[in-house]
Amino acid sequence: MKRPTLEAVAARAGVSRATVSRVVNGQATVTPQIREVVLRAVDELGYVPNSAARSLVTQRTDSIALVVSEPPTRVFSEDPMFSTVIRSASLELEAADRQVVLMLAGSPKSHARIERYIAGGHVDGVMLISMHGADPLPAAISRMSVPIVSYGRPAVPVPLPYVDNDNVGGAEKAVRHLLDKGRRRIATIAGPQDMIAGQDRLTGYRNMLRESDRRSIVAVGDFTRESGAVAMRQLLHDDPDLDAVFVANDLMAVGALQSLRQAGRRVPDDVAVVGFDDIEAAKFTEPPLTTIRHPFTEQAAAMVKLLLGLFEGGPADPVILPTELVVRESA
Repeated sequence: MKRPTLEAVAARAGVSRATVSRVVNGQATVTPQIREVVLRAVDELGYVPNSAARSLVTQRTDSIALVVSEPPTRVFSEDPMFSTVIRSASLELEAADRQVVLMLAGSPKSHARIERYIAGGHVDGVMLISMHGADPLPAAISRMSVPIVSYGRPAVPVPLPYVDNDNVGGAEKAVRHLLDKGRRRIATIAGPQDMIAGQDRLTGYRNMLRESDRRSIVAVGDFTRESGAVAMRQLLHDDPDLDAVFVANDLMAVGALQSLRQAGRRVPDDVAVVGFDDIEAAKFTEPPLTTIRHPFTEQAAAMVKLLLGLFEGGPADPVILPTELVVRESA
């Protein structure tokens, strides 16, 4: 069957082609009665606007690039952060009649491809996720005439609007809880130090230990379960008498719990453990994990809201969301 045209819709509705064009492009210069007649004709004929032609008229693509600066093996892994943020952002944009273009920036070749795509005018805006310190994309995209926001405070010296959670304050809550429980040798498994979340959570840990006149005991992971297990074994080797550990995300905490169990350390009797994120799996570890709730869904929604506001000339002020201590049996 031939695809219905604007002319066919205009003939069915008894109006001009220009009137139909104004209706399907969302312009407000058509009376409600005429709009209803045109939309009825669109529905009856099954007309679907030509997106390329529509973009020429509206100067919009109604598409938003969601750029994740990680390789596919990391994005499509056991880490629920990525799926939660992608799903939440997609739902928010769908409600605003926009669509997501997911782009993975895990290599120099993919960086160049993404830069070309965005520079070509294929999207109205860009959302950046999981940026590392050496990531060239924020600076490259910020030079283009396209609105851009970051999920998390940027790790690069580029002035980007961003939405983050209170990583420093959340880490301080975690360590304060361990101190209140009488723990004296509190270690941490920090996140990667080329990421702001890893840096800030380590800062919060150190802030609290400095106040309580205790020394830092640090191992560094990469936010994966395996790295948490390795780091916990390292901490036990370096300081066998430690009695608590703050882990910078829940996946690493899962690995830490495994290493503690293999070493014959009881949790929380011998070593108390607090994570960060409150992923679904935190409820089902053995024992259930005390953690800091990271509002992934709310943060993704706020990121979309900030970006859509930029389209209308809204403020580019950072948004910082609060965290919450969730107490379970591990501490």
